[in-house]
Amino acid sequence: MENQETETIIVRESEAGKRLDRILADRYIELKSRNYFQNLIRDHNVLLNGETIKKHVRPKVGDEIEIYFALTPEIDITPENIPLNVIYEDGDILVVNKPAGMVVHPAPGNWSGTFVNALLYHCKQLQRDFTNLRPGIVHRLDKDTSGVLVGAKTSLAQQRLIELF
Repeated sequence: MENQETETIIVRESEAGKRLDRILADRYIELKSRNYFQNLIRDHNVLLNGETIKKHVRPKVGDEIEIYFALTPEIDITPENIPLNVIYEDGDILVVNKPAGMVVHPAPGNWSGTFVNALLYHCKQLQRDFTNLRPGIVHRLDKDTSGVLVGAKTSLAQQRLIELF
């Protein structure tokens, strides 16, 4: 489960008593597939209060659901020619002014048009590990937040910068 996008949610009162796969499909409607969540549950990529479960389980209010979004074959992180407002750049890092509205890394609902897609285009030498949805990402800014964002152009720079953050 290591190189996957992870999210934790808490079961709301309005969701209590519903099947787990239905809760997830309703929460992540952009994925449009209850079957996707049934497969995640079957493959132990969904935990309920830290435990693996079956799709027919009906969580209670306040239960914690941890989801490990598995990459599917159709998900490909492709370089995209998205303009970046570069403040500083050298052989190891890139510092940009991220505009509000730009998503930093691919995730459910935002598989393209992200800073990662732009970074892969801008930094041709950046290694692409197709199990990693965050190549070059050191930290994040929320989608609606603008500000300075640091990207790593090498794996070593990424590792060291993450340690600093």
